[in-house]
Parts: sequence; C-alpha cells; structure tokens
Amino acid sequence: MQERTILSRLLSYFVRGLLFVAPIGFTIFILLGAFDFVDNIIRIRIPTEDPSRDLIIPGLGSLIVILGTMITGFTFSVLLPQTIQKLIENAIGHLPLVRIFYFAFKDLISAFVGDKRKFTQAAIVLINKEAGVHKIGFVTQNDLTSLGVSNMVAVYFPHSYAFSGELMLVPKENVQMLDMPSAEVMKLIVSGGVSVKES
Repeated sequence: MQERTILSRLLSYFVRGLLFVAPIGFTIFILLGAFDFVDNIIRIRIPTEDPSRDLIIPGLGSLIVILGTMITGFTFSVLLPQTIQKLIENAIGHLPLVRIFYFAFKDLISAFVGDKRKFTQAAIVLINKEAGVHKIGFVTQNDLTSLGVSNMVAVYFPHSYAFSGELMLVPKENVQMLDMPSAEVMKLIVSGGVSVKES
C-alpha cells in the first residue's frame, strides 16, 4: 500500500513536471528551428589554419538577414518611391507561375503583420441550424461583390494544432462578430478549445 502511494506521488510529480517542461521545451524547439533555418540562409565560413575546420559564428547569418530586411524596408519606405515597388510587382505579375507564389505569399504575410491585417475580426458562424452547430473563425472579406456574390462574407477557420485552415463563404446573417482580442481567439482555436482566458 505504501509502495503504491509512493508510485502515485512520483507519477504526480512527473505529470506536474511535464506540464511545466513540455510547453517550454516545445517553444524552445520551435524558436531554435526558426533561428537555425534563418541562420542557414547565409552561412559565413571563416577559414582557419585547418581547412577541414572552418569557423562558423552562430547567429551571424540571422543578424545579416534581419539587418538586410530592415534596410530593404527602410529603402522602400523612405528612399525609393512606391512607383518603383509597383514597377517591380508589375514585372513579377507578367511571370505566370512566379506571380501566383509571390502575391499569395505577400498577402499571407500582410494578413498577419502588415498594415492591412486580416485576422483581426473574430466571429462565430452558424454551420448547422438544425443541430445548432457553430464554428469560430476570422472574417477576412466583408465584401464579395468582386466574385459576383452578395450578402455573404469570407471566413477563415484555422485548424487546431496545425498551421492550416479552410476558407468558407457564409451568409452574413449566420455570422456573429466576437468582441474579443484576435490573439486570444487564435489561441483558443489552435489549442482545440483548451486555452481559455479566465475572466
């Protein structure tokens, strides 16, 4: 009986430790993976006396990429007029396959960090009226007249525990806007409804 109590207590300690260590470890793993990916974009090798052992400074590639991105942003924001950027994008627009990836990736990045962020308005959408089933997502387009569709909005539904989602066009009357920070809603969806901010 005493051995079972000790084992139960040890298991309890393990679970508590896991709840503390696992999120930290997973976060560090993701950050290190992103850091390593960026750092490998520009890998500078400094030659030494031994040709088989070149000196590599960790983080130098990341620093160069970050500074290069900042300089590019400064150049196109302050030094060069918007017309040059439009000329470049017009040239890309004439390349059949390249333009698809370029503009899709540009819109995706601007949806998260640009001036025209899209994932800001969370909403609850009625999916099945008879069963009373609802789904949480983000309204990305309020006007779909360019598609020849009226009285409908575009709602993006992120998947839980994944970097994916689905886009659905739903009637406006089935959409109820949420007065809640988009970051909290995204955390709620990605965690599968587990992560809820306590009032």
